[in-house]
Amino acid sequence: MAKKNGLEALGGLVYSTDSGRMCPDCSQPVAQCRCAEQALPEGDGIVRVRRETKGRGGKTVTSVSGVLLGAEELKALAKRLKNRCGCGGSVKDGVIEIQGDKVELLCELLTAEGYKTKRSGG
Repeated sequence: MAKKNGLEALGGLVYSTDSGRMCPDCSQPVAQCRCAEQALPEGDGIVRVRRETKGRGGKTVTSVSGVLLGAEELKALAKRLKNRCGCGGSVKDGVIEIQGDKVELLCELLTAEGYKTKRSGG
């Protein structure tokens, strides 16, 4: 077995003073990395809308999952939904979270945009 030098044994170059942070997969600067953009989420094409309160201190959040879009398009969709609902929210791990109980309104909005929606949960 060949002995690795210290840099490879630690996982490769992480930061360069010339270009800043480095992508661990393609060893390119993060600004030039195309690894994350190429990966689109997989799914069955059905957008699932559900109401959640667990782990949120009793606050109600409506989550939208299963949208087959890239990161930038998902953020743009979340912004349109938050604007139409008149409330806040965020995008975490490919799931749009909208504050409040807006399940029916979100189902209508997503259906109008051409997505096949399904209400999941109780």
